[in-house]
Amino acid sequence: MRNKYVYMLNNNKRNIKYYNIIDKYRVKYYTLNIIPSSLVGIDEVKNLKLSTKGRYGLKAMFELALHYGEGPIPLKMIAENQDISEHYLEQLIAILKKNGLVNSIRGAQGGYLLSEQPSKIIVGDIIRSLEGDISLVSCVKDEKLCPSSKSCVTKLVWEKISTSINSVIDNITLQDMIDEHIRINSNGEYMYYI
Repeated sequence: MRNKYVYMLNNNKRNIKYYNIIDKYRVKYYTLNIIPSSLVGIDEVKNLKLSTKGRYGLKAMFELALHYGEGPIPLKMIAENQDISEHYLEQLIAILKKNGLVNSIRGAQGGYLLSEQPSKIIVGDIIRSLEGDISLVSCVKDEKLCPSSKSCVTKLVWEKISTSINSVIDNITLQDMIDEHIRINSNGEYMYYI
């Protein structure tokens, strides 16, 4: 008995024609349908990674945290230090300001500053303000999006991964990032304060 597989695209449906050659006169045919990723909750690849909004927004907030207590920081300085387009950064800061994470001060000596101490601002809040809810797949956020949500065995996997991601980003503050930055850049040297 020999197994043969033929990949076919029929009427925009993907399936695999599978057949067994039993002997010289008998052939048994099967059709296996390929399940579209949208049926298991993976609608778009963008659900699987952060966009530049989340990455650059977090970098901008980190820059503000590094200068916390020094007064307002000009947008141009943040853009230069973090290698972000100033125009794009304006859009991100507007979202962060709207969500209460950043304050602005107008005038010649104006700029932006954190709305709270770095130890009170959670990375998860920053990313969610820019990206929206963080879920690996859409069915975890809304069961109505998937017709087989109640009987889907893979949903448990997606829920656990999403819960783990949210747990990590909700347990890191900007102060933790500053501490890591200091540790990385200390090169094993001790800092002495007098």
